[in-house]
Amino acid sequence: MASLAVHPLKRMLDLGLKATVNSDDPAYFGGYVGENWRAITAALGLSKDELVTLAANSFTGAFLPDAEIARHLASIDAYVAG
Repeated sequence: MASLAVHPLKRMLDLGLKATVNSDDPAYFGGYVGENWRAITAALGLSKDELVTLAANSFTGAFLPDAEIARHLASIDAYVAG
């Protein structure tokens, strides 16, 4: 992909897909997850709501016990509310 500005992430979120922002193997490819979040946010102008959705998707798509997923989602909700 020539530029992150043409990445379909916003469209994916608009369609209700469970998109996430991740990192591959940073030791080989670079691209740590925080850097990837900052880059895609800047390139696409993601809104706070879109960022919250991405954060929630990262937990609902993780291989974690339901109770742990719920705890992380509650933390996201508390952060947004506070």
